Amino acid sequence: MNAPAPPAENLRAALAGLLDGLPPRQASQAVERLIASYRGATPTDAPILRDRADVAAYAAYRMPATFEAVRAALEAFADAVPAWVPGGHTDLGGGTGAAAWAVNAVWGGERPVTVLDWAEPALALGREIAAANPELRDVRWQRSRIGAALTLDSTDLVTVSYVLNELTAADRTALVDAAAAAAQAVVIVEPGTPDGYARLIEARDRLITAGFRIAAPCPHSAACPIAPGTDWCHFSARVSRSSLHRQVKGGSLAYEDEKFAYVAAARFPVEPAANRVVRRPQIRKGQVLLDLCESEPSLRRATVTKRHGDLYRAARDADWGDAWPPS
Repeated sequence: MNAPAPPAENLRAALAGLLDGLPPRQASQAVERLIASYRGATPTDAPILRDRADVAAYAAYRMPATFEAVRAALEAFADAVPAWVPGGHTDLGGGTGAAAWAVNAVWGGERPVTVLDWAEPALALGREIAAANPELRDVRWQRSRIGAALTLDSTDLVTVSYVLNELTAADRTALVDAAAAAAQAVVIVEPGTPDGYARLIEARDRLITAGFRIAAPCPHSAACPIAPGTDWCHFSARVSRSSLHRQVKGGSLAYEDEKFAYVAAARFPVEPAANRVVRRPQIRKGQVLLDLCESEPSLRRATVTKRHGDLYRAARDADWGDAWPPS
């Protein structure tokens, strides 16, 4: 009997052919508008995903990138809570369900999952796509206004990915507070931009105030050591490009790198990394330069040379976002 395909492959297969019958120009225009909306700083008062064409373009273009970014954040969280597996999952503003797929990729198996979004076409397509994964067949797709009126049932894990930029400041606060009140663990992912990082730091502060411990990416639950306005903390996830990606961006590469910022926090004990690599390592002749966020907290550039033996070899294999030193 053949083993089931991994969630990432299942997702790519489910998305294949999604744009059949949709003129390429219409798909490209929908994607370009969506990119502007999701990367903008202006909250909206209506769903960004308006109709089937928008949802198909979003799912084909953005869902793989959202999946990879959320999966990377969840894997870092899982490393910090190695004995924990979520018994239930709620995804706020989950659209077509990328975070549900990502949770399933990190912690396989069936569990109660609820995806909340205010765009019914996104939920309908999410349900359709999820049919390709037997472990997501019982996901509950529920239309809900994501904002001040939000109420949540208790659950183990709440995810919020690429949502805060759509909300007013008051609604962002209400969302984070609702997630903190309902969940044992909260993982939030935002675009890897200065604005995305600023929204994330606000959410991080509220989670800490609510009694959560930071599990990743930070090695501590103290204030971020980055001086406001001087830099921002973000990471990168590699995404296989679809034909729509290449069509919209005019690129020939088979992949692109999705920049994202995230925070993962829990009410229970966590084992965060001793240090986190917060920039792409620089490999020089006989040495590797690592920019680290440390548990003090502080930022420091470490130089690892051949004299460090096994540590040097590990540094050459280290990647942006990794824990350091490796376990």
